[in-house]
Formats: sequence, structure tokens, C-alpha cells
Amino acid sequence: MQTSRLFEIIYLLLNNKSMTAKTLAERFGVSTRTIYRDVDTLSLAGIPIYTEKGKNGGIRLMSNFVLNKTLLNEQEQNEILAALQSLSLVGDGEAKHVLERLSGIFNKTVTNWLEVDFSDWSFSDAFDKLKVAILDKRIIEFDYFSSYGEKTHRRVEPIQLWFKSRAWYFKGFCLLRQDMRLFKLARVSDLVVTDELFDKRDLLATSPSSEEEPNHRPDVTLRLRIAPEMTYRVYEEFCEDIVEVRQDGSFIVTVTWPEDNWVYGFLLSFGEHIEILAPEHMRQIIGNKARKIAKKYLEHS
Repeated sequence: MQTSRLFEIIYLLLNNKSMTAKTLAERFGVSTRTIYRDVDTLSLAGIPIYTEKGKNGGIRLMSNFVLNKTLLNEQEQNEILAALQSLSLVGDGEAKHVLERLSGIFNKTVTNWLEVDFSDWSFSDAFDKLKVAILDKRIIEFDYFSSYGEKTHRRVEPIQLWFKSRAWYFKGFCLLRQDMRLFKLARVSDLVVTDELFDKRDLLATSPSSEEEPNHRPDVTLRLRIAPEMTYRVYEEFCEDIVEVRQDGSFIVTVTWPEDNWVYGFLLSFGEHIEILAPEHMRQIIGNKARKIAKKYLEHS
């Protein structure tokens, strides 16, 4: 993680008069090019760091430099510690180390305000690889499976991990499509972080095209009647402002979603406790699927 590496470089240089880029690179398991980029980053941030060439050269801090906690006000210190705590909870050991060091400098006790458990997350290895690739700006390669089973090999410049609707995605510039794309992490296979570096692209504000549905269908506005037995799901799955509670305890829900296989499966998951009031073509689609499901069981009864 770059942030923790930057902090540790400062600490090392405070305790050592000079260190070579090679020594630092070996310590952190990165290239000397990465170390020199770190030096540039620290310099731009106002840290008086410089390099000297020659036999006794190396990377140094100005002799009068002191890491002064008064450079940050109380709120800024708390925000830094909170951010590092969040990172440490998703398995970032380096963030935990920096959190301990900074909490000591700031003379603060870290409040355990957040707990995250990814113990049942089956693709944590991919998560770790993506984090490294994003922070170090390294191209990744992987096989990607669409919802229709289409398999393509991709080379992507990853930019950001994204959690939405109870699923993990990542945004990146796809070198195959030459465009910003959004990939669902659960559909990624054989992910490899290459040694190829890429230049930063200012694309986070750009809405990426989804790789979820190559043959993307238009949005559909659904009007649903849901039985009282599904009350817990109604309040878990839908925003309050699209839910109408009826006198008999049932619900009328109006929601707009992209029409795809996920929507069909979601509606079927309510079983007999849901009725699609509109549109008519969705009533027919779900009705046909329900009849096919029933037929399979009736044939073997």
C-alpha cells in the first residue's frame, strides 16, 4: 500500500541519515522506479526529501525536518486514524502497522467504531491483487465471463474497487474495448497482476460501460404486489419511498431496473408471495418461467 510505504520511508529516513533506492526497494518488495516515484510524491506533499548521486549518495531528508503532529488539527488526525482503521479491517496489515504508529504519535487511543467480516468471501485473493494493481498502477490480465457464459480474455488498467448492491465490482480502462468498463469481481477468473505499469487516467468521473450484459436491455419499470410474509425482504431490498403499505399488510412496490436475467431470478426468489402487476410482458416472462419450474417437479412427483 503506497500510503503506508510513504510513512515508513519517512520514519526510516528520520532514523537513518541516508538510504539508497535499492535498499528501500528491497525492503518494500518494489522496484527502484517505484521508490523514486514515492520520493516525488513526498516532495510534492511538502516533505523536504531529496536524492544525492555519487559514492556516498542516497535518499535523504533535510537535517532540520521533524514530523510534527501539530501540522494536523484534531479533526484531521481523527480522520486519518479512521481511514487507516477502515483499511486495516479489510485485511491490510500495513495499514494496521501505520495505524499503531500514528496513534502513538498523535497520543490517541483508537476507538473500535467499525467491524468488517469477510470470512465467507470466496474471492479475497482477487481483492488483494486488485488493491496492489490499483495502488501501483499495474496492468492486470484475467478471463471474464458474461451473464450469458461468454468468455473473453482482458487486459485492464484498474482504477477503483466498487461495492454496490451487495456485490463487488471494479472500474478500469479495458485495453480490448479501449473504453472504461465495469467488471463484476465474481465473474473474474485467473487474475494476474503484471509488471507493466500504466499512466494515470482521469476517468473516475466517467460513467463506465457495464461488462455485465453485452446485449444490454433497456430499463423496465415494475409494479409489484408483495405479500405480508415478505415484510422483512421488502424493507431490506427496497427504498422506503417506493413502497406503499396496504391495509391488508401487503405492499405495492414500484421500481425501475435494467431488464436482465438477474431481475428474473430476483422476482422468482419471492415464490408465491409476489405478483407482477405491470408491465404485461414481465407478467408473461415470469409466468412462463414459473410454469417451467413447476413442470420439472410435477414430472417427478
